[in-house]
Amino acid sequence: MSIEQAIIEGCERLDLRLSDEACTRLAAYLALLERWNRAYNLTAVREPEAMVVRHLLDSLSILPWLEGPRVLDVGSGAGLPGIPLAVARPEYEFCLLDSNGKRTRFLTQATAELRLPNVSIVRSRVEDYQPVTLFNSIVSRAFATLAELVADAGRLCAPTGRLLAMKGVLPDDELARLPSTYQVVGVYPLRVPHLDAERHLVHLAPASQD
Repeated sequence: MSIEQAIIEGCERLDLRLSDEACTRLAAYLALLERWNRAYNLTAVREPEAMVVRHLLDSLSILPWLEGPRVLDVGSGAGLPGIPLAVARPEYEFCLLDSNGKRTRFLTQATAELRLPNVSIVRSRVEDYQPVTLFNSIVSRAFATLAELVADAGRLCAPTGRLLAMKGVLPDDELARLPSTYQVVGVYPLRVPHLDAERHLVHLAPASQD
């Protein structure tokens, strides 16, 4: 099975219908990531087949909870989950935020090669970032604890927005340490095709939100 076929099959298992162009873009993204990874060590996952599952399908599994039109990917790293989500939701505007220069160089190259006009790259620490407009969704994958995410990125969230934190096992201890300014809307098990590991999505919102 080719990488593109594996992407199509995985998306079907997620009940996600992407265009042929989108699947081609996702395959091109993985090829670029694999090439850069040899020199810059952007991700510990090396095999393209494993990247389909552990990077692409894992990222796309949160699509049902994503709300636009403005989405911020905090600590984007190699563009996960931001780039797969941006390919799947071209009508949304994505900002990929990372403080590391080699990562933002990769992200800049990737968005140019993949022709993603709905993506902007910002090199900054999240606590220093000052956007003009707040975000409807803030997504994070393997970024700090929930309390740290709220402390650093909560101010970037619109009053009716949402923070979507991707986690592995259910983070009960992190949930218990959340400040009272934020509420847990829901904690959802994620079913990632071909991944034999726990995944959860924690949906947080400002406590003032109805």
